[in-house]
Amino acid sequence: MSAAPAGPGTTVPLPPASGAWREGDPPGRRQWYAAPDPLPLEAGGELPGVRLAFETWGRPAPDRSNAVLVLHALTGDSHVAGPVEPGHPSPGWWDGLVGPGLALDTDRWFVVAPNVLGGCQGSTGPASPRPGGRRPWGGAFPFLTQRDQVAAEVRLADALGVQRWALVVGGSMGGMRALEWAVSHPGRTDALLLLATAAAASAEQIAWAGVQVRAVRDDPHWYGGDYHGTGRGPVAGLALARRLAHLTYRSEPELALRFGRAPQGEEHPWRGGRYQVESYLDHHAAKLVRRFDAGSYVVLCEAMNAHDVGRGRGGVRAALSGVSARTLVAGVDSDRLYPLSQQAELAALIPGSDRLRVIGSPYGHDGFLIETEQVGALVRELLE
Repeated sequence: MSAAPAGPGTTVPLPPASGAWREGDPPGRRQWYAAPDPLPLEAGGELPGVRLAFETWGRPAPDRSNAVLVLHALTGDSHVAGPVEPGHPSPGWWDGLVGPGLALDTDRWFVVAPNVLGGCQGSTGPASPRPGGRRPWGGAFPFLTQRDQVAAEVRLADALGVQRWALVVGGSMGGMRALEWAVSHPGRTDALLLLATAAAASAEQIAWAGVQVRAVRDDPHWYGGDYHGTGRGPVAGLALARRLAHLTYRSEPELALRFGRAPQGEEHPWRGGRYQVESYLDHHAAKLVRRFDAGSYVVLCEAMNAHDVGRGRGGVRAALSGVSARTLVAGVDSDRLYPLSQQAELAALIPGSDRLRVIGSPYGHDGFLIETEQVGALVRELLE
């Protein structure tokens, strides 16, 4: 790997063309399900050779009645809980929620977390080799919707012998899939927890994601999505997309309190230096490009933009009227990306839903990941 200068006498390794998990990398806690037949896609055609990476915690009951499905957000993966270890460059993204004695008590519940179809941490996505060859899918990877992703997860559930989930929980993009589970397969979802999500992507959400996709595709190293194996990927575009996204994930008051107008260390913003808030965004961008794939980012953003639970079902109200799961819907009071009005709509239209719950947090949209005590209380309420 080549390196870039970072100061007198030092170098920083350049990021890889893709941060995707590849065959031969340490598997970590991953297990795999391989679909025996191609997956029909909502937009037409089919996807052959589908594999889903997933992780589990706890032991399944003989009848699988204690199974819980946890669905991750855009740049998450199957590693919901656990330390940094070979195969897992980041700690579990809901580490405070899953484990003995925690809200998802693994002495009682069998917790399953798949990496979404189209993702890049073990499941089939643009960085995966096509069936019958070594060449990655790249730009030829098909358009996916949330319904396609849930259809793949249904096959995983069948393989695990889970006919009905005790709970399906997800936030943001994971909440979209959780909602699709409850609408598409009401008989297989006993309880439902929807966090910081919506019945359909709004114009503003589509716009934000569209700008991020454009940042990736305008990178000169995008090569129409066929950058895998070239040695250079669209990392600058992906880094810019992450900076844009992260601004929408946090709140203005939090950024003002944490950073204000302070410069970064000894840097002078008038002389080419950065403000602290710019350094913060640079840090998150640098982390993502080393653990994620730009092609997956595009595929998943476009799937989120396609999200509309009412499509082909007579509209949102008609679709939600068929949800039979005991449901809690919660939003974050400082969320400017998925405002509380969207969760209020879900709580009002889902027949089995209790009143809208509000997670108090200064952290914006990311509050559903950070406020584990408040989220844990909602999980316990549904399960106990």
